[in-house]
Amino acid sequence: MRGQFTGWPEQAMDVLWQLQGEPNQAIRERYRADRERLVRQPMIALLNDVADTDPRYEDFSVWHYRTNSWWWQNQGGVIRLGRKIEIGLRFSLDGLRIQGAWWYPDPGQVDMFRKAVASEGSGRELSAIVEDVRKKGYDISGDVMKRPPRGYPTDHSRTNLLRHRSLIAARSLGCEDWLHTPEAVAQVLSAAADLDTLLMWLVRHVKSAA
Repeated sequence: MRGQFTGWPEQAMDVLWQLQGEPNQAIRERYRADRERLVRQPMIALLNDVADTDPRYEDFSVWHYRTNSWWWQNQGGVIRLGRKIEIGLRFSLDGLRIQGAWWYPDPGQVDMFRKAVASEGSGRELSAIVEDVRKKGYDISGDVMKRPPRGYPTDHSRTNLLRHRSLIAARSLGCEDWLHTPEAVAQVLSAAADLDTLLMWLVRHVKSAA
C-alpha cells in the first residue's frame, strides 16, 4: 500500500465553511486553490489507498467543480463495481458519508432487478442482505414506485423491494478526529465491507442490459 493519504487537514473545514450559502464567483475563485489542495486532493489520495487493497476498487473518480454551489460544499468520489453499481463517498462539513448504490439504471436493468427479486432464491437472499445492512445502521432508499409493478402480484412477500427502481444503502461515518489521520482509510474499508454483499448481489443480478 502506498500510504498516500494522511488525512484531511483541519483547515479543509475552514475552506468549506467559507463556501457555505451561495458563494459568488469571486469567493469561489478566492478559495479554489485551497479547496483543491485541502479538500479534493486528499479524497484522491484516500481512494488511491483504498484501491490498493482490492483490484475491484481500482476504477474510481473524484468529482471536479460545477456551477451549483453544492458541488463546492461537498467533495464526492465514487468507486465503480459494475454498470451503475458503485460505492459513493462524500466529504463535507458534516464529515464523511458512504453509500452503496445501484441507480440511474440502464434500459432493462430494472426488469432484471425485479426478476431477481421475484425469484425465490435470489429474492430471499436480497431481502436478508438488505435487512442485515439496515441493522448495521444504513438507511435504505432509492427511486421507489407507489405501487407494485405490473405483472407482479400486489401481495408478493417482497413487494417493497419490487417497487424499487434503484437501491441505495447509506450512512454517515461521522465527523471524528480520524478524518484528519490515515485511519480514515480503515474506516472506509470497514464500511465498504458492510456493503459488499449487497453490491455483489447487484453485480451478479443487475448486469448491463444496454
